[in-house]
Parts: sequence; C-alpha cells; structure tokens
Amino acid sequence: MAFDPNAATARYIDSLGPAALQKAHDYTIGKEWMLFWSLLVGALVTWLIVRSGALDRIEAKIPERRKNLRAFVIAFVYFILSALITVPWTLYESYFREKGYGRTSQPLGDFLGQAALSNFVSALITALFMIGVYWLMRRAAKRWWLWSAGLTAVGLAFIMLLAPVLIEPMFNKYEPVPPGQVRDAVVGMAQRAGIPPERVFMFDGSRQSNNFTANAGGVGNTARVAISDVALKNASLDEVRAVTGHEIGHYVLKHTWWGILFFSALAIVLFWLADRLYPPFARWFGTSAQLSDPRGIPVLFFMISLFALLASPLLNTFGRTLETQADDYSLRTENRPDALSTALVKTAEYRYPRPNKIEEVFFYDHPSVEDRVHRAMEWKAAHPEPPTP
Repeated sequence: MAFDPNAATARYIDSLGPAALQKAHDYTIGKEWMLFWSLLVGALVTWLIVRSGALDRIEAKIPERRKNLRAFVIAFVYFILSALITVPWTLYESYFREKGYGRTSQPLGDFLGQAALSNFVSALITALFMIGVYWLMRRAAKRWWLWSAGLTAVGLAFIMLLAPVLIEPMFNKYEPVPPGQVRDAVVGMAQRAGIPPERVFMFDGSRQSNNFTANAGGVGNTARVAISDVALKNASLDEVRAVTGHEIGHYVLKHTWWGILFFSALAIVLFWLADRLYPPFARWFGTSAQLSDPRGIPVLFFMISLFALLASPLLNTFGRTLETQADDYSLRTENRPDALSTALVKTAEYRYPRPNKIEEVFFYDHPSVEDRVHRAMEWKAAHPEPPTP
C-alpha cells in the first residue's frame, strides 16, 4: 500500500492523546488572549506613570543642555517603573500560569532574580537606544522616522553580536555538548555546514523551561547553535540530528541577517505611524509632552506595542517562512522526516498543533506542528530511502 502523508501526519498528532491535545489547546488559547490583556495592562501602566508625574520631576532635575542624559535617564526609569508596576501580572503570566501547565520547574526565587536581571539589562539597552532615537528627532527633524531603520539595524546587530558572549551567559550556562555519539553527530553536521565545531553548544534551558527547544543566534564570530538540555535528554540521536539540522539551517541560510533587515524596515513603518499619531494618543493619556520630549516615552512605547500587535500577521508570516526554510534544510541535509516529526510533536505540548488558519496567521510565529509534520511526511513520500552512512 502506498505511503499516505495525510494518514501518517494524523497518527503523529493523535499520538499525543486527547487529554494532552486539549491541554495544549487550552494553554495556547490562553496565551493568545493574554496578548490582548497585556496590551490593556500596558495602557494602565502608561496612564499611571504619566499621571504620577514621576518623569516630569526627573526631567526638571536634568539641565536642558544634557539632552542625551535626559533621554537615557527617563527611558531607564520608565522601563524600571513599568517592570515594578507589572510585577503581579508578570508573576501570573510568566510564572504561575507556566507552572500550572507544567511548562517550568524553576523556583520562584530564581525566577524573580532572573526577571530583575533581565529587566535591568533590557532597561539599559532600551535607554541607550532611545538616546539614538531622540538624537535623530533633533537632527533629522520630520524625517527622523526614515533614518530609524539604520538605527534599528545597528542596534539589533549590536545586541545579536553581544548576546551570545555577554547577555545569554548571565542567564544560562553554555558548554560543549558532552563527548559521545550525540557530540560526534552534531560536530560532524556543523563541520559539513561550515560552522566551527566550537560554536555548537548545550545550555541548561531546563533552568527556566521544560520546553523542548533549540536555537541559532549571534552574528559573525559570535554566531552559534545552542540546544537545550531538555532536548538532549528527551530526544533520540536521530531527533537531535533532525533538530540540529533545523538550527544549522537558520545559520546557513543567514536568517539572523534577514531578521535584521526585516525588523529595520518594519521600524520605519512603526516610527512613521508614531510620528503621525502621537498627538491624539498623548491627549488620551493626559500628557502635555511632545513626541520629541523624552517625557513622552510611555506613550511612544504603548503606541509601538499596539502597532506591533496589529502587525502580528506580518510578523508571524515572516517567522513561519524562516521556520519552514529551516525545516526544509534539515530534511534536505539529514533526510530524517520521522525523527523531525517526533521532535516536533514534543513541542505540541505548548503550542496547539491544529489551529485554524486564521488563528495560525494571527498568533503563530512557527507553522503549526500539524503543517510541519505533514511537510515532513510529504518529503518522506518523495524520498523514501535513508541516506547512505
């Protein structure tokens, strides 16, 4: 009997069982709704900070001639205040809900410590970026939003360059994959793709999450492929090869650089909208600050978060495109469709595998597991023979 990709796909997805599928559905739908609730929380935080006058008082203490210092301090304080006000929401969204669904085993104290560190680092980077934004507003005047693409590209490249060597090691331990079959396999794969073997790492992702994950990141000399210890412990050798092939695909296909280009172009649109629509938003939140005034940062950030949510279909389509390309790379180079499928099914525990098309377009930055498995099964039907050792 001929191999049927549709039937094979259904068997893989159904192997989770009705209870696990229902749990994944509830978890995923809840996360989708939380995007909208987070926006409302952001609106409330913006209103509270604006009404408190805290940023006004800070601005009054910094001489007007120190414009860069004003932008940095106000942005930094805003980000820290926002993080403090939203602690209850963050605890529910990122800790207690995740723990309730079995997605994390992280102790609360460790979560709070890492959250504080993450907020500090994010506030510092954001404040530095805002110095550039307000400098563009002063120098480029009405065309500042057009130049924001270059600033965003430089900022993203800088972050991606530093993240693997300075930022990510603050939160996780990265080390070579332990000697053995798995290391021999992934090092061989890396070498064939032109990746230095020392750029393939294992990290203790289980510290924060029980999710089956891996990633590719960095740029230039800091580019690397990293596999969570959760994936390594819970995967067969073939699954590790299939997943590593996917991540190597991101590296070889230069998806980091495509991401920088895409988000830099999107920055032009977002900042252009902010430039045009800032006055009514400022009135709604009750601030007299102009767009070029750092005191307007709370309103500006809320606008960007709103526009980013509205742009979700575009953002997610871009993400799904890159993920499909990486899957295809793994299938071409490793030809392990069944191993890729079993690995993907493990991610369905926290990403419902059978969304409707509208839900997928609006909320999924990866193709649905069902679509990805079906693509792998179609590959299997067209390439039935495994590669010669």
